[in-house]
Amino acid sequence: MTESDADPSLRERVERWLGREMPIIQMHGGTSAVREADPDTGEVIIELGGGCSGCSVSDITTGNIEAELTTWPEIDEVTVRVPDPRESLGGPEQAESIMGVDRTEGGRGDWGSSNPGKDHL
Repeated sequence: MTESDADPSLRERVERWLGREMPIIQMHGGTSAVREADPDTGEVIIELGGGCSGCSVSDITTGNIEAELTTWPEIDEVTVRVPDPRESLGGPEQAESIMGVDRTEGGRGDWGSSNPGKDHL
């Protein structure tokens, strides 16, 4: 094993840094994943999810991650992505029925009433 083989990869070092220096992500129910960490190009891509999606402080967290990692000599470009929570539900163009639940009837399907009547099992 050469000395360089024993050194942790850029990906591993970024992942460790996120866990150690950004505990707010996990404290708020969020997740982080290093999607790319290329030491040749200096590009790092991180994706935040879970509680970060739609969180009001995710912009601050994103800015702090970018500001710190761009000070690392081997990193030239940092991209932090936070998915828009509306996209996971299909956004504003989503059909009225999601997973068989009719949103127009308060989730009651076509019953339209909380009193199903005598024929209901």
